[in-house]
Amino acid sequence: MVKNVSDKESIYSGLKQLGSHVEQPLSPQEAVLEVVPNPQTDVDYCVRFTAPEFTSLCPLTSQPDFAHIVIDYVPDQKLVESKSLKMYLTSFRNHGAFHEDCSVGIARRLIEVLDPKWLRLGGYWYPRGGIPIDVFFQHGTLPEGVWVTEQGVPGYRGRG
Repeated sequence: MVKNVSDKESIYSGLKQLGSHVEQPLSPQEAVLEVVPNPQTDVDYCVRFTAPEFTSLCPLTSQPDFAHIVIDYVPDQKLVESKSLKMYLTSFRNHGAFHEDCSVGIARRLIEVLDPKWLRLGGYWYPRGGIPIDVFFQHGTLPEGVWVTEQGVPGYRGRG
C-alpha cells in the first residue's frame, strides 16, 4: 500500500535528528532512539542494520574494542529511524562495558522502544587477549513466512 505525501509528512514530522546537526551523545543512556510509525503493518518483513565498525571500551583497561554488529527485526507498529540508531551505536565509543553487556544491552534498548514482533542481534567481536567473543541474542519468535538471510559474518579465523 503506497501512502501519499501528506501521510509521509505526518509520519516523519516528529523527528528531531534526521536532517539536523546533532551532537554526539556522550553515553548510550543519553542517546535518543527515534521511531516512526510502520506504514506497512499489514505485512511481516525483516529489517537489517549492519554496523561493521562498532566500537566501545573495555571497562577495566579503557582499551578500544571493535565489533561487527548485525541487527535484524520484524517490526510491529514502529520502525527505528536510522540516523538515531547510528547516533546511539556511536555513543558506545566512550562507554566501558564487556562485549556481552554491550550486545545484549543494545538489543534490549531496541526492544524497549520498538516492541518488535521479533529481533535478533549478532555481535561479532574482534579478539581481545587472543580470544574473539561472539554474542547472539534473540527475542520473540520469527513470524512464519518472513525471509531472513544469514547474517553473513564468518566466525573469526585469524590469518589462516
